[in-house]
Formats: sequence, C-alpha cells, structure tokens
Amino acid sequence: MIAPACRHEQKKRHGRDRKGNQRFRCALCGKTWIEDRPRPLGNMRIPMDKAVLCLRLLLEGNSIRSVERITGTHRDTIMRLAVLIGERCQRFLEKSIQDVPVNEVQADEIWGFVGCKKKTQKKRGYGEGVGDAYCYTAIERHTKLLLAWHLGKRTLENTHQFAAKLDRATIGRFHLTTDGYKPYRIAMWAALRTRIDFAQLLKVYGPVKGNQAAVRYSPGNIISTKMYPVAGCPDESKVCTSHAERHNLTIRMQVRRMTRLTNAFSKKWENHEAALALFFAYYNFCRVHSTIKTTPAVAAGLTDHTWGVRELLEAMAATQS
Repeated sequence: MIAPACRHEQKKRHGRDRKGNQRFRCALCGKTWIEDRPRPLGNMRIPMDKAVLCLRLLLEGNSIRSVERITGTHRDTIMRLAVLIGERCQRFLEKSIQDVPVNEVQADEIWGFVGCKKKTQKKRGYGEGVGDAYCYTAIERHTKLLLAWHLGKRTLENTHQFAAKLDRATIGRFHLTTDGYKPYRIAMWAALRTRIDFAQLLKVYGPVKGNQAAVRYSPGNIISTKMYPVAGCPDESKVCTSHAERHNLTIRMQVRRMTRLTNAFSKKWENHEAALALFFAYYNFCRVHSTIKTTPAVAAGLTDHTWGVRELLEAMAATQS
C-alpha cells in the first residue's frame, strides 16, 4: 500500500490519536498520518454496536428515555446520534433515489406537530418552527419504495418543493394519484407536466357516531369516492391512495414522535425531520415489507440484498461529501 503522506510503500502502525484513530508511520522518511476512512458516527465516541442498538430501538417505536433505560446510554447522546444519522439519511436518500423507473405512484401527507399544535401556536404568537408539521410522501405502488418526502406546512409552496423532489426521484412517464388537496393540481403539473397521468381521488365520509373522543380521532365511514382527472390520461382502475394511506399507518406505528395523545412529540423541528429521515432510509433499505417479502430498495433494483443498520451507516458515511 502506498502511503498518502509521502508516497512510499513501507509503513507501520504508530499508535492511536486521542479519538482512537489508527496512526501510521513511514519506515523510510518518518512521516505520520491517520488513515482516511469513512466515519459512520462522525466524531461521536459511542461504540458502534451500542449505536446500532440505540438506533434499532428508536426505529421500533421506543422513546428516547426508554432507549436510555434499556441501553444505559445517556439521552443527550442518543438524541445527538439520532440527529446526526437522521441528517445523513436525508442526504443519502436524495443521492441514492434519483431517476428511478416507476409505474404507479401514490402521494399523500400525514399530519404531525412540533412543540404545540396550530391553535396554540397562533394563540401564543410562536414562529414557524413550531406548530403543525405535515410530512408529504410518495411511494411506488408495486415496489413500496418511498420515492420522495418533504416536511413542512400544508401550503402551496411546500407542495411545490415536494413535487420537485418527486421529479428528481423518478424518470419516465407514470401514473400518479393523490387525495383531493387542491395545491397538488398546480404543483404536480408544474414539476412533472407531460410525464404523468394524474388523477385525484376524493373520499366522501359520513358522520361518526359515538362519544366525543371517537368523533374527534376516528375517521367516518366512506360513503362514496370521486375521481377527478387532472393531467394526461389516468386509468380509473389505477386511481387509488390506499397504499399511501397504509404507509401513513406504518409511519405512526414506527416513529414514536408521531404517536397521538402522548408527550412523545418533537420539541424541535430539526429533531422531527431527522427522526423521519432516519425511518425512511431504514424503511427503504433495511425493513422487509410484509407484502413483497423483501425491502423496497431490493424490489426497485437499487440493491441486491437486505441491508442491516450497520451497513446503512457505513453506506451513508461513504457517500458524505
């Protein structure tokens, strides 16, 4: 092996630095260096095995404090680890999911909040970093691959940003279905134009009978559905949002911050975004989907095997710029 510091071929180990990195010394000229290799955990000194365990527990819906009790790792360390890996997951997904051939895509948004709900945000005059936080998602119907996602307010501007991400993630013409949210009509046409056969599915719900809690948190019975063609020539038999809505349930079950009626909600926007990015990377590459019996990334041809969390961390470290 040629030494990067002096271009000689004779080297030997020369102890470690204060962060535990292996040092080397050239046997001919005496120059020393540290081997340049990917660092899956950045500058964090937590052991890799414990970091993987903490992340796996978070990905299975455990809270920060429950992971602290199980692993003996301080909650601040767990939070820093989750934010670091979550931010890397966000960049990794943007780089790895580009120009993917797709057939049928369904898009939807799932509600959450940061710090407080919208009513309290307006009442107390808080800024945009708290309040309602909608996560837009788009999945391929057959491979279950999460193609694009975006966290933001439920506005036209954020819908445009989500549509632009979907445009970068896909290639070719495909069938697209969304719910009846009106900004989709403008945003999807502006970003995708002639690449989509686009229709919106509007579900009409009936009243919910029962106590106040049931009326507030349970959806009504679907009375009817209405299909509205928007662009191209959508096939009525393919107009469906059920798979995207079922994926919303998976998000609520797996991401602790999305659990209703608890105090597990995010207190900072960046923490909420990092938690979602971590789960989406895990969902695509590591989590075997019960319907297709493999991971969405394998089904879509992005990889040839199911990844473990450690392999995901190493892949993200290797792609860091």
